[in-house]
Amino acid sequence: MTLAEKLENLPSSPGCYLYRDFRNKVIYVGKAKNLRNRVRQYFHSDRASEFKTGDLIARIADVELIVTDNEIEALALECNLIKRFKPVFNVLLKDDKQYPHIKLTSERASRATIARKILKDGSKYYGPFLPISLAWQTLELINKNFQLRTCTMEIDGKADRPCLEYHIKRCLGPCVKQLCSLEQYEEAVRDVDLLLQGKTDDLKDELKERMKLASDELRYETAARYRDQLKTIEKLGQQQKMMIISRDDIDIFGYYREGPQVAMSLFTMREGKVVGKREFYWEDMPDEFDPSAFIGQALKQYYASGDYAPGEVYVPVEFEDRELLEEFLADQRKRRVHITVPLRGVKRDLIDLVEKNARLNFDQRFRVQRPDMQRVLEELRDILELGELPDRIESFDISNIQGAENVASMVVCEHGVMKKSDYRKFKVKSVEGRADDFASMYEVVGRRYSRLLREGKPLPNLVLIDGGKGQLQAAARALHEIGLEALPTAAIAKREELLFLKGREEPIRIDHHSPVLHLIQMVRDETHRFAVAYHRQRRAMRDFTSELTSIPGVGDKLRARLLRNFGSLKKVSEASFAELKPFVGERQARRIVDHFAKLRS
Repeated sequence: MTLAEKLENLPSSPGCYLYRDFRNKVIYVGKAKNLRNRVRQYFHSDRASEFKTGDLIARIADVELIVTDNEIEALALECNLIKRFKPVFNVLLKDDKQYPHIKLTSERASRATIARKILKDGSKYYGPFLPISLAWQTLELINKNFQLRTCTMEIDGKADRPCLEYHIKRCLGPCVKQLCSLEQYEEAVRDVDLLLQGKTDDLKDELKERMKLASDELRYETAARYRDQLKTIEKLGQQQKMMIISRDDIDIFGYYREGPQVAMSLFTMREGKVVGKREFYWEDMPDEFDPSAFIGQALKQYYASGDYAPGEVYVPVEFEDRELLEEFLADQRKRRVHITVPLRGVKRDLIDLVEKNARLNFDQRFRVQRPDMQRVLEELRDILELGELPDRIESFDISNIQGAENVASMVVCEHGVMKKSDYRKFKVKSVEGRADDFASMYEVVGRRYSRLLREGKPLPNLVLIDGGKGQLQAAARALHEIGLEALPTAAIAKREELLFLKGREEPIRIDHHSPVLHLIQMVRDETHRFAVAYHRQRRAMRDFTSELTSIPGVGDKLRARLLRNFGSLKKVSEASFAELKPFVGERQARRIVDHFAKLRS
């Protein structure tokens, strides 16, 4: 059926329409309450000059229809189709993160972990947490102060000895019955449950009673642990600082645009407190920019995942389908949702604040050549879902030629600046005469952090590996075996520039314009340069040694003396009899000069 015939036989039902070009590629997805009226409008002569429509119509070769029972179903389907096909004429919201939750597992001796999806597995879920780093900070405080286990082993109390986590007071040790009974451990789990439910007053009262009882019974170490837990509760309560009158959950959107470039900011408010913000960027918006269409499409895609629906949404402009989106969100929330366009008062002031941040983000992304490193590190923290800023990054790379002279390098980046005084070189000992980057990475990472543990020196905030999944797994195995499985570790692959994160199955793709990717690439490239330089040095030493020791009478001591005074094989080979004589004597100087003269002839 031709396009003209399809346009004559359009149904009047609600649903979605997909426009395809001459290569059968989807270039636009839309939804309509009445497909017949909406689709036919595109081909009326007075529509051809509207926003994007003229160029769009010129490229349409076919239309595909999907009928739904109602308009809300069409809205959800439209968002899923846009995510799937990424049509060039739709506004594409490229940040596809889901809200993280903290999960208390249903297994024996429960663990607290980060969860992206809520499953019907008997576990308890708390959240969502915004920004992402807040979830990791909360988990860090829980594990540090309530000492829930982080291992995945089956707990039966029959283990012979606890792991390192127990000795550094990060786990109660339920694996060893003599250290912690299951009843004592479940008490800590109940405390975490109360904390995450927000029942902090009940928990505080209970902890104060336990602290007093422990103190009266002279169990001062236990009393101190309860005291630290009380401080943790107060610290969590201070995570959110900005307050407004409303106690409902609110999302506030604002944007700033110049030419084809747009920055949009979102402030998230939970229980009346601003708890986080997110940024979104576009670089190729059309000249005929329509704020209403832009906001409408952005919001529909943002909420299509169904992770969470706030009670209120503030937007800077009115848009089509606002009431329909309210119904869609209300169905998710099981309560009424209001999307409003404030014109004055406190709500309008909040939108102005978000738009001010959007402009700052715009300048940071598109104008400033040297971005604020604090902001870059904060963004890297959120992308990698770290519990703290990656102020110190230690990066590793392996270098060899077909297994010869296996070496490794480690460089350090502190506060976004390379710290050359902390660079380290490694001669790989476990791999001789063969190229095995995985085994080499396992060795050097294990050596580095075993030494830091022995010497009691601080650990980095992030370990970066130059390589792919294999190198990352080797490094993770080394860290696990020395009790540092919680140390954040990532790897960056050279060709695709994908970031692999330990414990995450799918790789992370960072926008190629992002200062975060530029920082990671800078650290990776410096690691590679340092490794290659050390490898060349080792090869030069090998060549120097083999060539000189082939001369009769030249042994290790004489070779070391020549290296110390001349620096390289080339300079020794070019040295005259008079230059060599003071260091090796008259007879040996004559042998060396004759040896290299024969080689040249």
